Amino acid sequence: MSQPAKEPAEKAAPAAPVLLREDANGVTTLTLNRPKQRNSLSEELMIALTREIEAVGNDASIRAVVLAGAGPGFCAGHDLKELTAARVAEDRGRAFFAKTMKLCSTLMQAIVNCPKPVIARVHGIATAAGCQLVASCDLAVAADEAKFATPGVNIGLFCSTPMVALSRNVTRKHAMEMLLTGEMISAARAAEMGLVNRVVPAAELDAAVAHFAGIIASKSALTVSIGKKAFYEQLEKPLAEAYNYASEVMVKNMLARDAEEGIGAFIEKREPKWEDR
Repeated sequence: MSQPAKEPAEKAAPAAPVLLREDANGVTTLTLNRPKQRNSLSEELMIALTREIEAVGNDASIRAVVLAGAGPGFCAGHDLKELTAARVAEDRGRAFFAKTMKLCSTLMQAIVNCPKPVIARVHGIATAAGCQLVASCDLAVAADEAKFATPGVNIGLFCSTPMVALSRNVTRKHAMEMLLTGEMISAARAAEMGLVNRVVPAAELDAAVAHFAGIIASKSALTVSIGKKAFYEQLEKPLAEAYNYASEVMVKNMLARDAEEGIGAFIEKREPKWEDR
């Protein structure tokens, strides 16, 4: 007797992308999309986010970027399960650890070097490399229920790479407080320290982010790009060198068409018409 034909096995649903992109009104929103893992930075996610940040930087239609997270958390740092799995290798994971840290450093620098301002939209926890993401962004808006920490010291792994971005945002004492204690701090405390620009009720988070993004998008993209690059460049220079460098930037900026237009519009009491050149 012939056997009844087996029902075809259901095809596995395709994996959701780890990063989502949405463009509207000159603003790109990039959403970390590993909600079950609290958007921890896997190798795949770091590569995807770096590529998208670089692509946005070269997209003339985009004037600002919002970095957000799906699910209950903004970003819980590196994917510790992925890192732990690498320990089975003959080198106990050394090559993978080095690769991961290089990917992370490349990502954070891509955010800083992106000619478009990047705004962190922090609705939940931002810990370790997640806190580093916030510190690497140009602006950050947090919901009042968000929390921040560099808790590596609690698990025997000092947050040395998050320290780089954190120490360039807050005072030394505040940075060391977070790094040495590993304790969670509230959004209000993060604002006091200078880690975030503004704290608002969760229901007002999108409006507060849109406020910043809209203002930035209304400016000359060329001027904003020149200014963002100059800001980070001068920070690393001694005072006299910083002034020399900034003076050269001002001269270059003055020769731009948008500066000519903007100054003319101010004198003539009219709205400027930006050409981004």
